[in-house]
Amino acid sequence: MATGRTSQDSATNMQLPGEVLEGIYTTMRRIRRFDEYTHQLFEEGLVKGTAHSYVGQEAIAAAVGANLREDDFMASNHRGHGHCIAKGADISLMMAELMGRESGYCGGLGGSMHIADMNLNILGANGIVGAAMPLSTGAGLAAKLQGKGQVVVAFFGDGGSNQGVFHESMNLASVWKLPVLFICENNQYALSTSYRQTTSVDQVARRAAGYEVPGVTIDGNDAVEVYLTVREAVERARAGDGPTLIEAMTYRWGQHSMRANLRDPRPEKEYNDWVKRRDPVKRIEKTIRSEKAVPPKRMKEIAANVESELESAIEFGKKGEEPTVEEMVAAVYSPHEAHQEPGTEGVTRELAFTEALNEAMRQEMARDDSVFLMGEDVGATGGIFQVSKGLMDEFGEDRVRDTPISEATFVGCGVGAAIAGMRPIVEIQIFDFIALTMDMLVNQAAKFRFMLGGKPKVPLVVRGPQGGGIRMAAQHSQSLEAWFTHVPGLVVVGPSTPYDAKGLLTAAIRDDNPVIFLETKLLYVEGGNGPVPEENYAIPIGKADVKREGTDVTVVATMAMVPRALSAARTLEREGISVEVVDPRTLKPLDEETILNSVMKTNRVLIVHEAWTTGGFGAEVASVIADKGFDWLDAPVKRLGAMDTPMPYNDELERATIPSTDKIAETIRELMQ
Repeated sequence: MATGRTSQDSATNMQLPGEVLEGIYTTMRRIRRFDEYTHQLFEEGLVKGTAHSYVGQEAIAAAVGANLREDDFMASNHRGHGHCIAKGADISLMMAELMGRESGYCGGLGGSMHIADMNLNILGANGIVGAAMPLSTGAGLAAKLQGKGQVVVAFFGDGGSNQGVFHESMNLASVWKLPVLFICENNQYALSTSYRQTTSVDQVARRAAGYEVPGVTIDGNDAVEVYLTVREAVERARAGDGPTLIEAMTYRWGQHSMRANLRDPRPEKEYNDWVKRRDPVKRIEKTIRSEKAVPPKRMKEIAANVESELESAIEFGKKGEEPTVEEMVAAVYSPHEAHQEPGTEGVTRELAFTEALNEAMRQEMARDDSVFLMGEDVGATGGIFQVSKGLMDEFGEDRVRDTPISEATFVGCGVGAAIAGMRPIVEIQIFDFIALTMDMLVNQAAKFRFMLGGKPKVPLVVRGPQGGGIRMAAQHSQSLEAWFTHVPGLVVVGPSTPYDAKGLLTAAIRDDNPVIFLETKLLYVEGGNGPVPEENYAIPIGKADVKREGTDVTVVATMAMVPRALSAARTLEREGISVEVVDPRTLKPLDEETILNSVMKTNRVLIVHEAWTTGGFGAEVASVIADKGFDWLDAPVKRLGAMDTPMPYNDELERATIPSTDKIAETIRELMQ
């Protein structure tokens, strides 16, 4: 398959077996009638919200699906009804989902844009343009690591080819030779803008050349041509030769969505040419008649059967119950595993914070073959802070993978690999760079289980160093935990000791939810050594720890502020002030009980974190205390965080910005007055 070529007309002259043509035609009829009925039901108010019709593009999905095994993966987009049907999805469950019913694929929580069937390895339709591509690289990586010969299809539109993740995903798939088919359904318009006004090349397939990937532009309304082109790409992928980019030129008949009520900017002549002369269903019917591939009687039976299926599906949807609030809440998180932590009594061996993290990953990778690590420079160099030192030597390049500098896509790759059955650990080299990954974390990892009705697992750990203290200035020194505690579906963990670091990272790797695991640089460089058991252990997620007992004031401190709070407590003890230090360890879910029990005992509270005070995580803790422990308070809740300024480079200013031991002690004294 030549890079950047346009398909040859001779491909369409090749005859397909009658049973293949019949299967493709049946799927196309099913897709066409499903979306025609969907539009009717939308007008009647039974399909609510919005839906995006696939009418006019049926040949692509049907011909692609005819080339796939049941265990192959497919990632779809917002216009995904046809893709799901072509992969074998149950149209009754689809119709119930469109009606928002509990009996639908996603329990009524996903709707038109998020239909999926993990039993068929359909990774879900997706409302974010281009998001299928990073997720598909992850499924492709999982398929490659598991050695099952699966391929992955990533559907996206012409607009998706202008997203950065298109280029990042193409590069990653090419570098790692992943078995991914990137299929651009170029229907030539975004919501209302022609792709020729927004795309720098005349054909999207030409972009394949930049990644040394085969690229081809084909007639997406010719099911035979699509089938033959995809067959070649599938064979190539299964043979281990890597990805292919296929651009299928097509045309959607309706507006962008059923809710869109905009002036249609498409020229009438162009529209009529595609709709009246290039109807993919009529074209395959013509092919079948000319080749006498399917008897006319059978064609009528197919049409009648499709009508009967759709009528039954609609009735099934109408009979479904509305989902309950309880079902909705239960869909957000997978249950956390119960762990019995060993404690450090009698432990004489001491490790540094980074050594404890390293040992947790080493032991979990040895215990579970599905665990692997990827990130920038995590391999031979062991990372810039040496957290992964020696892991590549022990586990090899497949399981300790150096990535391109493309955070959005390698995090999305982690999400896709987790969905596909692996347990990825993704290192963000400096946590400020997490801003580049927010769609993959917030719209994909956090929501995936929920959108699919609480059925899938997303066992992903995203870890790395955050915070200041080592003169890396404003773009390498932020503490961003409040971003993630705000997002339902994410678990947020922040250890403060080597013991906690190992046990919590172990628990995070074993957890079936996406975990944001925060490691502060101050603990890397000044945390010191601490007792860490040699055994493989896990600390329960959602369980705080009282680091120091006290009676006069509670300090709720997180991460790097815990040792500083303990130091301040020792100073104040000499002044007759007894300080209790509580470390939440897990910021989400938050152990409110341990914090409130401490407040009930001491009646005064200071909350300390390295992040900015304004809008920081401490505000949430203060709100919990005010809401549930107000009657116990003898003084207002105090908060102490970083100054409201980006992190300066100057060392004296940096020290002034981050809460110090002296500042913590001073604030406690004020609280006691």
